[in-house]
Amino acid sequence: MSSDRKRIQRLSGIHLWLVLWKTFDAMRGFAVGNIASLGLGLSDFAVLEVLLHKGPMPVNTVGSTIRLTSGSISVAVDRLEAKGLVERRDDPADRRSHVVHLTPEGRKLITCAFAAHAAAMEQASSGLSLKERAQAIALLKKLGKRERAKIIS
Repeated sequence: MSSDRKRIQRLSGIHLWLVLWKTFDAMRGFAVGNIASLGLGLSDFAVLEVLLHKGPMPVNTVGSTIRLTSGSISVAVDRLEAKGLVERRDDPADRRSHVVHLTPEGRKLITCAFAAHAAAMEQASSGLSLKERAQAIALLKKLGKRERAKIIS
């Protein structure tokens, strides 16, 4: 095989997909392992994290934000509520809806867990300089925005 053909294969869309997939798999595995070491499952961590950073929100909004189905988010919120980490409150604007809030215990837990997770993810991405990270982020956002626009149209 010629060197030009090999170069073209290394730059093909399918090769990019495979590299992204393997990289995501490695980073996700590291993240999930780290979150588990903090005594949390991924969905519980995600619920607590979104409430920490976005504030109280309706159950279905939490679910769609972290990409959980309505059944899965209900189970996750039930589990966190049983542990005393979140509470459901009636939505004053819509009595049919419930808003999920962090309890003080939940806020304390996710604040510490998120700080530990952020440090771990900093370690996981330490193979790139800050300049390389900025480049990777910009390029991945560009690719994602273009593909999302295709899906929407």
